[in-house]
Amino acid sequence: MTAKGTFDTADWNAQSPYDEADGVSLGHVTMGKTFHGDLTGTSVVHLIVAGTPEESSRAYVAMERVVGSLDGRSGSFVFQHFAVDDRGEKSLRVAVVPDSGTGELTGLRGELDILIAPDGAHSYVFDYRL
Repeated sequence: MTAKGTFDTADWNAQSPYDEADGVSLGHVTMGKTFHGDLTGTSVVHLIVAGTPEESSRAYVAMERVVGSLDGRSGSFVFQHFAVDDRGEKSLRVAVVPDSGTGELTGLRGELDILIAPDGAHSYVFDYRL
């Protein structure tokens, strides 16, 4: 099945780096999201970010608990993010943590693609199975 919609981000909270050496920094960021469309609800994302002296090379990993409704089924689940920007060549994988679904989303599996429009608007395509 495929769910589509948009999401908004808010409350970007970047803490001071917890480790810095030779121009490479590691930090923790939290951010809130609100999903609209086939997936409705809210989440809080906890990101561990790595920055390098090369501005276009960085990465993050994150965990995100989503609470809401997916195509009319309510519950919660967790996304795991893995993102790399290698001098402008970007890759991102966002997948449901197996067996993290609750309520009517128990057993949820899938991957989410994030699309960013030129104006900065965010949308998603979520391929999933229950």
